[in-house]
Amino acid sequence: MSVCKTARYHLPGLFEFYELYKLFLPLYREHREFFYDWCEIGSIYGAPADCIWGGGRVGYGDDEPQEVLALMQEYGVSSRLTFSNSLLTDKHLSDKRCNALCKLFNVASPVRNGVVIYSDVLLEHVKANYQNLYFVASTTKVITDFDGFKAELENPDYDYVVPDFRLNKSFDGLTALPQGLKDKTEFLCNECCPISCTERKRCYMSVSAQNLGIKDPEHICPYGALGGYSFSRAMLGQAFIGIDDIQNVYLPLGFTNFKLEGRSLGSAMVLEFLLYYMTKPEYQLRVREAIYLSSSLDLF
Repeated sequence: MSVCKTARYHLPGLFEFYELYKLFLPLYREHREFFYDWCEIGSIYGAPADCIWGGGRVGYGDDEPQEVLALMQEYGVSSRLTFSNSLLTDKHLSDKRCNALCKLFNVASPVRNGVVIYSDVLLEHVKANYQNLYFVASTTKVITDFDGFKAELENPDYDYVVPDFRLNKSFDGLTALPQGLKDKTEFLCNECCPISCTERKRCYMSVSAQNLGIKDPEHICPYGALGGYSFSRAMLGQAFIGIDDIQNVYLPLGFTNFKLEGRSLGSAMVLEFLLYYMTKPEYQLRVREAIYLSSSLDLF
């Protein structure tokens, strides 16, 4: 099967790995021959530290938002604020820091910026006040029922919907989607959790509580004993989507959007994702050296 479209990657760490992208984006532009011609960067997502609207993972980036936005605009990359907190109520909508971020990224430009979102309350607030931003339905909703996922796709408020990773191989339903809904589907490729996980929603709720400063017993993932995130283990998972799958299965079926997780991981691990998913094998060492040999980046 031949590739019919270009894969668009949505990468982790807008704030968290700003220093990495300061090195990677110039390399990607100046040496496009190092990278597969069937893929491109669709967006980079994340949230800085101390954002109560944050969810999914606790953000920890401390770079100036103006500098982050300037870098993304320079390279024509869409920025996505990850505001997927699942516990927000009306009283949280006045938060100055999060509103200031929305105002900043609400800039009118050729490349629109977006918000990864869970809460309907927050959705209505951002729609009313920051009309240039688009919306991505977060995978933190943990919608494992295909009909529920399709209903999200049919919601006109969302430009993209990230299904739970356990729907990645639901090809009967996926194939039957009209092209307009396929264009809105954004697969989470490299999840390390087993598909049998029953604690995923509880894990996300715990992170949401932490971001809101709610005293909640820290959730202990029952799979944490496996040693944390492992890319090699993720590759063995039933829901894993690798580059062969993207080229030979998903692109021919009409799907073009692919999300990589990794905001809570180190720069070195995220670099490995960029090498595997985007970089031609014969150039991976050159890209790795260009990044590793920079004295400005702490990779671990």
